[in-house]
Amino acid sequence: MDTIVGIINYIVFFAITAGTYGILSLGLNIQWGYTGLFNIGIAGFYAVGAYTAALVSGPPPGAWDGRIFGGFELPFLVGLLAAAVVCGVVALLVGIPTLRLRADYLAIATIGIAETIRLVLKNESWLTNGVWGLQQIPSPFYDPIHRGVARFLGGHPDLSPWVHDLIFKSYNWFYLLLVLGILFILYLIMQRLVRSPWGRAVKAIREDEDAAAMSGKNTFSFKIQALVLGAMIMGIGGSLYAHYARFISPASFKPLYGTFLVWVMLVLGGSGNNKGAILGSFVVWGIWAGTDFLTGYFPFSATQAASLRIIIIAILLEVILLCRPQGLLQREKRASKIFK
Repeated sequence: MDTIVGIINYIVFFAITAGTYGILSLGLNIQWGYTGLFNIGIAGFYAVGAYTAALVSGPPPGAWDGRIFGGFELPFLVGLLAAAVVCGVVALLVGIPTLRLRADYLAIATIGIAETIRLVLKNESWLTNGVWGLQQIPSPFYDPIHRGVARFLGGHPDLSPWVHDLIFKSYNWFYLLLVLGILFILYLIMQRLVRSPWGRAVKAIREDEDAAAMSGKNTFSFKIQALVLGAMIMGIGGSLYAHYARFISPASFKPLYGTFLVWVMLVLGGSGNNKGAILGSFVVWGIWAGTDFLTGYFPFSATQAASLRIIIIAILLEVILLCRPQGLLQREKRASKIFK
């Protein structure tokens, strides 16, 4: 029974992580899937959102902290909104000089911006505490839920150990519902938006920017709006990660996890399809986590197992993309009656 409880707790952790990646993938989908903006700086916006939420909602600097700013201890929702707003402002400042570039040039520019953000987080200790990161980031409603669970368990000492362990982890269930709830709300908003006149305009820009401009659309303005909106969604994902992990540092936002995986999730799930963006996040994270378990059963050294894992991941992704080159869910061609 202990094994079953462990599996259930891991599934909850898995779903929280995949749901957070689903939010990042939705943000990238509005930029690339619907507007055609080649953003390779996702990790930068992800990090800005996480650090903003931690500074706004986290505790004041401690005696051993190098920072002298932040720690306002404001509610979770304020930190979440602040993360979205700051990411939107950063995207606006980034977009004004870069969005006149196209394709490869825009990708190079966003890579450079993401690296600049990472170096700022690493070196500006007065703001971010440098490589030591930010600790003790509060999780929303953690104390009341924890006290309620403790009272319940104290009043029921005869519970089976496996039931006790499941109830003891109740906060993770709450956070899972929170992440999935925010993911669902963002999905509904994106569905409405991409089926609006604004959504039709950005899709026209994706297909042929010159033709859209000739039809009277201010393509630069629409691209700025798409970049800002996508970045704000990525900031929300960063905020949720920070409040769940409770510790962040520049190492938490490496390009592998903050950019590469998100792109794989969107491409495999189906670019230009919000359902595909979410599905891809769960499938790819399932492959990423599942291969970690699988290679642990082989009689290899840690280095060999890690190398084998990368090979298995590559083969699985290649097979899926060969079978479904358009992604698991193809690009939506018409609006659903529900969302008209």
